Amino acid sequence: MGKKAEKERMQISKTGICNNNNGFTLLELVLVIFILSIAAAIVYPSIAVFHTAKINSDAKRIASIIRYLNDTAITTKETSSLKIDLKKGMLIYSSAEGKKEEAFDTVRSAALQSKGMLSEGEIILFFYPSGAAESMELHLSDSKSNLMVSFNHLSGRVKIIPQ
Repeated sequence: MGKKAEKERMQISKTGICNNNNGFTLLELVLVIFILSIAAAIVYPSIAVFHTAKINSDAKRIASIIRYLNDTAITTKETSSLKIDLKKGMLIYSSAEGKKEEAFDTVRSAALQSKGMLSEGEIILFFYPSGAAESMELHLSDSKSNLMVSFNHLSGRVKIIPQ
């Protein structure tokens, strides 16, 4: 009977004897902190870049539109136009496929060779069968960063330049 009473006092689980210790060991705590810090190191850069994702996306779309209009005007031998409404942040463009509008809330100002720096009003840029008549810079900004979309009418190149 002495052996039976001894077995009843010790709790036995599938993994072995339980000690009724409800706390964590120092090794377990360090391991959890280490795993969380690795997860934070992986996730943080994507969160830090997220705030500039909108302005980068807008700059790439604007650069794509300008490239498209210049290239289609040259290849189809038809004039295309790009109207930039700085007050509304709208780009309205027409080409062989028709008229399209896109809103960009990050567009702040534009610089043309013939007009200089403009921060309000409307600008119309024509893309002739021989290419655009003048170079242009569009300035984009949000609360954290500034970008410039630069179009060179001689080479037809469009660049996105951080400022």
